[in-house]
Amino acid sequence: MKIIAVVNQKGGVAKTTTSVNLSACLADRGVRVLLIDFDPQGNASSALGHRAVEGQSLYRVLIGKDSILTKIQPTRLPGLSLIPAQTELAGAEVDLVRSDNHLSRLRDVLAPLRESGRFDFVIIDCPPSLGILMTSALAAADGLLIPIQCEYFGLEGLARIIDVHDQIVASGINTDVTIEGILMTMYDGRTGHSRAVVDEVRRAFESVVYQTMIPRSIVVAESQSFEKTLLEYEPSSKVTLAYRALADEFITRQLPATAPAEPTTSTDAAPPATATAEPVAAAPVAPAI
Repeated sequence: MKIIAVVNQKGGVAKTTTSVNLSACLADRGVRVLLIDFDPQGNASSALGHRAVEGQSLYRVLIGKDSILTKIQPTRLPGLSLIPAQTELAGAEVDLVRSDNHLSRLRDVLAPLRESGRFDFVIIDCPPSLGILMTSALAAADGLLIPIQCEYFGLEGLARIIDVHDQIVASGINTDVTIEGILMTMYDGRTGHSRAVVDEVRRAFESVVYQTMIPRSIVVAESQSFEKTLLEYEPSSKVTLAYRALADEFITRQLPATAPAEPTTSTDAAPPATATAEPVAAAPVAPAI
């Protein structure tokens, strides 16, 4: 089992959208996935149609009153389970900082999941901040997936996350956590601005930037308003095909011995290639819809 934290302290970069739809696409490929909503706002939970109920989040687990195995809930998508969030999770920011092991606490409570063998991946949707919840997720994760919007402000957010990652490693709290991948989101190939940002990120981080880029699309907001994943709402849209391609590329990176069940064949979502390919030609996306 691998733990992947989806992180960016900047809001509005498609972090939750990526957490939910990557999880759904992986489950659709036959991968066993647990999505942990670690954001007190609970948007990942509502995206899957789950209503906030007191006691269902990780809060009581983090303060030592419940087992994490009691918080796992099925979703309507086969292969995808959820630990939802609610506002009580915000209290963990206060309670954890008082404890001596506040940064390693999440890693400790996730241990029974590793031992259970129930999941191939745990994906943690982190809050958009640099507080205790996000840093504890970094301390617990095997890898970080960093979505950044194709705008120059996104580069500033990326630099901060890289700095925090380096501090976590240097401190000895989690020396094994890696930058699993950087995902370019809200890409619009019609603008030179988007292309320039992609070029700059690829030059600086070419080995970890995903080949797949996620296009800007109104379909994302529409699916969220119906509390559905993109696979459920509009399975043939270009943004859905992009997330399918991302799932395939993710599997290729993480489980090289496990091929996707049904490889993407659409010309709108090309199979993964090397991260050094020219971004416009290589991106499995089309102009925004």
